[in-house]
Amino acid sequence: MNYKRFPLGSLWTNGFLFWDNQKTGFFVDPGGDPADIISFMQENDIHLEWILLTHAHIDHIGGLSSLAPYASKGVAVSRDDENLLSDPDLNLSQWLGLDFVGWKASRLLEDGDKLQIGEFSISVIATPGHTPGSLCFAVDHNGELLLLSGDTLFARSVGRTDLPGGDGELLSRSLEKLTTLPDSMPVLPGHGPETTIGKERESNPFWPERKK
Repeated sequence: MNYKRFPLGSLWTNGFLFWDNQKTGFFVDPGGDPADIISFMQENDIHLEWILLTHAHIDHIGGLSSLAPYASKGVAVSRDDENLLSDPDLNLSQWLGLDFVGWKASRLLEDGDKLQIGEFSISVIATPGHTPGSLCFAVDHNGELLLLSGDTLFARSVGRTDLPGGDGELLSRSLEKLTTLPDSMPVLPGHGPETTIGKERESNPFWPERKK
């Protein structure tokens, strides 16, 4: 599966560009200046269709206004995080002293939605807890699978729940959904290194099966 990680913004958020064999692509979580992303797309003739947001905190949307004009179909976010795109308190831009003019999503996502982007089939998994509308994206490219977990699941950790809209009990229930995924499935989180479902099942202290 073709993808490239871009560390973005002051918190080095993981942004991911995916593209298929026909050079159709999508980007997940543009958290900062997208100049390197735009250059890479232009150099490799990648046509960007969608920007997908795992959630709408400023460190995941900070570069949205600069990258969104390149996405032919627009921006997709959870229906439950739509209001964060225009509220500087909820998206934390005011907390961090950052300017964000706001953005209007082209599509609002819900649990169980399916997206077809070129050769990619993407399943939307609602995983509230870090924010009310946090999402994970299960990506299938010709049978090759991976999970984009945003700030729901990290290597050996999980997203914090002490920010506006956070809910620890909801996050625990969201993690339960991920226990059905195969151990071999790679996980690309919003911060930190890549991992797998199996590694998290074995050693993540927050994994539901380990807490029982």
